[in-house]
Amino acid sequence: MNSSNIEVFNQTNEEIKELDTVLKVLYSAIDKEKLEAINFNLIIVDNEFIHELNKTYRGIDRETDVITFALEDDDTMVLPDGIRVLGDIYISIDKAKSQAKEFNHSLLRELSFLAVHGFYHLLGYDHMNKEDEEVMFKKQEEVLDLYGIKREN
Repeated sequence: MNSSNIEVFNQTNEEIKELDTVLKVLYSAIDKEKLEAINFNLIIVDNEFIHELNKTYRGIDRETDVITFALEDDDTMVLPDGIRVLGDIYISIDKAKSQAKEFNHSLLRELSFLAVHGFYHLLGYDHMNKEDEEVMFKKQEEVLDLYGIKREN
């Protein structure tokens, strides 16, 4: 039994039925990476909130789809009970909806992609160069494929 825990906070006024499945997809990513005893938060916000985060913490004055705040650069963020605390993933529901429409796939596909993308950022992956991007995006697609969430969904 995996002792990992993901807390989901919906800070919007809308019900997002896809979050139950997104949570299952994230747990499958944890299993795929053979991780145990990790904690992180998935926080759903609106464009206004994520715009402010992006401006304050990244100096970029516009909304974005996902922002992560990793708490560890190595394994130093470990609680006394051995649980690693990875950090927070913020996703804009407004941006997720518009991107799902733009890319002609479901909100479930977009939210799952953004959540898994954020998860890999928390683990230290990035896409600053072509090689790193290929590694990170391959891992993301493998997780989504495992759960049967394809681009055409």
